[in-house]
Amino acid sequence: MQGYGGSDDWIVMPLQSVTQWDSLAHIFYEGKMWNGYDANLVTSSGAAKNSIDKTTNKIVGRGVLLDVARYKGVRALEPGYAITVADLEGTAAAAKVEVKHGDILLVRTGHMSRYLDKKDWRHFDLDDFPGVSAHTAPWLHAREIAAIASDNYAVEVRPSEIAGFRNPFHVLAIPNMGLTLGEIFFLEDLAADCAADGRYAFLLVAPPLPVTRGVGTPINPYAIK
Repeated sequence: MQGYGGSDDWIVMPLQSVTQWDSLAHIFYEGKMWNGYDANLVTSSGAAKNSIDKTTNKIVGRGVLLDVARYKGVRALEPGYAITVADLEGTAAAAKVEVKHGDILLVRTGHMSRYLDKKDWRHFDLDDFPGVSAHTAPWLHAREIAAIASDNYAVEVRPSEIAGFRNPFHVLAIPNMGLTLGEIFFLEDLAADCAADGRYAFLLVAPPLPVTRGVGTPINPYAIK
């Protein structure tokens, strides 16, 4: 090939299919989203309120890894296991880390490790999985946690603990608490590093892509010690 050349890319993908943050426009309750905005403000043109681009310079802070699977002495929690307040407090105590106001919690269940081990991601989103119990919401609210993320598909446990709600923790957290949720986080390397040096707190830098009116975006988070 002679002279000047170049190449470019074009991606078409769901914005919440990989490691990502949910915006506060992601879930509604009784026709409302966070801060009382009407759910009809989210249309095919995107979210007129609570869109993810409003947080592009805000999701950075003290991160805390709570490796619940390690605390329970297993590589991965059993599918359908609901992580309780006692589990969160016990994990923090064992790691000698204090959960503080404004923290970003990363909760490792080990769910992703199953699919990494078998090199087959089919049904990662459909299988039952361990996750945070809906009944931890008051504990998280009282501590004014800024965000919570996990290595499973939805942060919370599946199947649902509450009849009539597919994702009850989402309903409590996003439209009612204004809590940002992060899903499908790869935590294996971070967990190994924290276990090696005994430090479970770090600077977490995880800004979303500035997708205007987006309901969520992929991210490439960094834990800095």
